[in-house]
Amino acid sequence: MIPKDPVMLLSFMNLKLRDYGKNLADLCEDLEVEQTEVEKSLAAIDYHYDAGRNQFV
Repeated sequence: MIPKDPVMLLSFMNLKLRDYGKNLADLCEDLEVEQTEVEKSLAAIDYHYDAGRNQFV
């Protein structure tokens, strides 16, 4: 399960991206969540995935 709250989701996703070094697509596949839904939820609080930094900024 991933957090539903966008702020908690932001923290969760950035932690996973940092600790496991995967890109967003691979992480979403491993977590069995839709990448578009994660991106949409975080875009609502003005955070977007930066592939170069491998985090939401």
